Amino acid sequence: MRRTPLVFALAATAALAACGENSPNSAAEISPAVSEPAAGVPARAAPPARATPEQQAATPTGGVQGGTDNWRSVSTPGDASLLGRLDQAWRMSRAEAETAGFARQVEALGPLVDPNAAQTGQLQPAPGDYRCRTIKLGRHAEGQGAAFVEQPWAACSVEMTPGGDLILAKTAGAQRMRGLLYPDTDRRLVYVGAQAVGEAQKTVPAYGQDTARDQVGVLERIGQNRWRLVLPWPRQDAKLELVEITR
Repeated sequence: MRRTPLVFALAATAALAACGENSPNSAAEISPAVSEPAAGVPARAAPPARATPEQQAATPTGGVQGGTDNWRSVSTPGDASLLGRLDQAWRMSRAEAETAGFARQVEALGPLVDPNAAQTGQLQPAPGDYRCRTIKLGRHAEGQGAAFVEQPWAACSVEMTPGGDLILAKTAGAQRMRGLLYPDTDRRLVYVGAQAVGEAQKTVPAYGQDTARDQVGVLERIGQNRWRLVLPWPRQDAKLELVEITR
């Protein structure tokens, strides 16, 4: 777990306070030049040179989301409420898909469509390349679209940034996505991200940049080197969207 900016701020404050108590010239500005010390008095080291703008730009600032580990401080209240209705999305989407004649296809997916399949341990996928596929259950609106959609496998990736953020991305296919993974419970991480649709949208927007593309969900491990991203109440196509992720 990365240190938050608050931890670093407290450590820096304590260090400055200690220097102020032990230095007789703490109230005055210290010249970068080092004067000849008196006999028997240790020489005072010159203060470090200030970082150039190029060096400052190369220094991680705590991650894409400012270094926070709290997904609730990033997600909007409306999107956070979608996770509160996750159980309802599971029940309604599965029932609708099975009633529409897709019971055999749903059953064949095994743990992927089992609401209770989440396992403890190894919640964070290691950085690297993965393959993933999307399953959509239930209709987004009554009478519109299919109650079950199974998309082909595509390329996905997991990236750890210099600032300590864990990013999940679907990098290929008609519907691509990218977002951050946050700690939540011993059985799941929370995903906050966004989606790009179609060839015209070359890049995935940042969360909050386009509310019509924003996504929230939970990442769960359902087997060895196998995870699923569960997106309840997506903004189009389904009541529940599942992204299976594996090596």
